Amino acid sequence: QVQLIEAGGGSVRPGGSLTLSCTASGNIGSIFTMGWYRQASGQQRELVAYITTGGTINSSDSVKGRFTISMDSAKNTVILQMNRLKLEDTAVYYCNAKTVVNADLRDHWGQGTQVTVSS
Repeated sequence: QVQLIEAGGGSVRPGGSLTLSCTASGNIGSIFTMGWYRQASGQQRELVAYITTGGTINSSDSVKGRFTISMDSAKNTVILQMNRLKLEDTAVYYCNAKTVVNADLRDHWGQGTQVTVSS
């Protein structure tokens, strides 16, 4: 099992910045990607960005050029730096880790942290 503890989030005005972090514990050796998803009110959960243990990054077109994801492998932590935030970035952000054990692929989720962008 993998446990994910999120930190960061909060409220900010449009154009502002926030940083989210997520630290994994437990069977961290089985993790091959960590990343962030978000879910706005009344919407489906969507990918924001993820990074593999090999350093490959994938991010949503809606955040490219504004959000940066990075991983501190020594601390088992993934960080999402969010700049130039927009009203439409308002959502609950969930940390995600994907693990594989004996070909069994699983998703693990954090508890979610609220990001509110308002003027």
